Amino acid sequence: MIRLFSAALGAAILSVSAFAQEADTSSDAPRIYESRGQVTVNDSRIRYSVTAGETFLRDDDGEPTASIFSTAYIAEGSDDPRTRPIAFVFNGGPGSASLWLHMGVFGPQRLALPNAVDDGAAPYSMVENVYSILDVADLVFVDPVGTGWSRPLGDHEGSEFWGVNEDAESLAAFIRLWLSENQRWNSPKYLLGESYGTTRIGALLNQLEGGYTDVSINGIALISTVLDFRYDDTSPGNDIGYVGLMPGYAATAWYHNKVDQSAWNGDLEAFLADARTFAVEEYMPALLHGVSLDEERQAYIVSELARFTGLSEQFLDRANMRVNLQRFQRELRRDEGLSVGRLDSRFTGVEIDGVGERPETDPSFYGIDGSFTATMLDYFTRTLGVEISEYYSTIGGVRGWNWDVGSSGGNNYINVAPWISRAMRQNGDLKVLVAQGYYDLATPFFAAELMFNQPGFDQDRVRFEYYESGHMMYIHEPSLVEFTEHVRELITED
Repeated sequence: MIRLFSAALGAAILSVSAFAQEADTSSDAPRIYESRGQVTVNDSRIRYSVTAGETFLRDDDGEPTASIFSTAYIAEGSDDPRTRPIAFVFNGGPGSASLWLHMGVFGPQRLALPNAVDDGAAPYSMVENVYSILDVADLVFVDPVGTGWSRPLGDHEGSEFWGVNEDAESLAAFIRLWLSENQRWNSPKYLLGESYGTTRIGALLNQLEGGYTDVSINGIALISTVLDFRYDDTSPGNDIGYVGLMPGYAATAWYHNKVDQSAWNGDLEAFLADARTFAVEEYMPALLHGVSLDEERQAYIVSELARFTGLSEQFLDRANMRVNLQRFQRELRRDEGLSVGRLDSRFTGVEIDGVGERPETDPSFYGIDGSFTATMLDYFTRTLGVEISEYYSTIGGVRGWNWDVGSSGGNNYINVAPWISRAMRQNGDLKVLVAQGYYDLATPFFAAELMFNQPGFDQDRVRFEYYESGHMMYIHEPSLVEFTEHVRELITED
């Protein structure tokens, strides 16, 4: 087993001099821990300062309402902060701390995982992150209220911050505070968010750029995108959700050798291009016909669905050509007693109940969660000198989320996409990177394509990139290399 900290890391990171301020758990004094470190990225040694600690949000009377924990990395040597970009980074959930993007891809330390298998138990391998983007931007990893160590203060409750708009309001307030306290208002600004974090970006743009507000953003990275929820929701009557999922099913079947790859000469891209065409040109019209679809046409659609998804024609016919995600996870490899992952369908899990309709749980989540939590907390305490012993909420600590977004809908399907398209119309410099894993069934790549095909987006400023991995494409190292380069290009290219 590789030791958690190698000798090389000792030179790079463990020599960090952490000088934590005295911890104060009262609501009068935020706890702040400062340190320094260095990392090699693109053959350049970057020295940086770290501030890990709390920022208090306050009401109109100056009383604290919530504490938001963040970790900021500021590279040394920049003479003019106006030319040094700053990226605010957060995960999703809602209710997830930022450890996944922090330890998985952007921070100066990275968790190194085996490919698409369970992570097991500690010790885990943490390495110097030569793929960090600290060479092109300062980084602020943000934990929204209810995640990590961020929490309501005083008599305030989590429900005041737990909702599409409520969450965006608190994070917009945090961003404004951070820019003022660090004198970075005139720096180029980027938002990097994953999963619900992409929804959060839409809501944040509404708070930061909508109406008469004051923070213009240079670029956003939508990592595993969900902006308009109808495109991957298979509630009764919402057939577009099956269309958004179908090419992701096809990619998964390809990975698990459940389709005839020779028919496409082993070319995944050609296969998925045909799957997309079938989904829009044939599958969607068939679903819209409903029970009026004639038997011959239905038989053809079922046979093509089987050819693309690896499921049997009999199963697809009995399911009325509509297979929800959990059924697909179970059915694809049912005969082997396995289910496939939701976040990353390359993962498989052993199923005891051979006739169950849904997986016991998601093997692509329990395959990584222990390692991320352990390495994040080890890094906070041993390397950054953070002396906080309270419970650190990795994910799942948020309840009763308010999904009502008011004037943009207030219906069953949340849609923050109009806020992004409006921001692009009103900010000619705003660029969008849409990063999608082919094997992500939680936020399917084709659902994101369907959403961005809607009117209102300047397609010249929207860039799609794809990876042969899942929701967290960066746990697959070849995808990590490509992904970080694409984010670097978002920040550096005019």
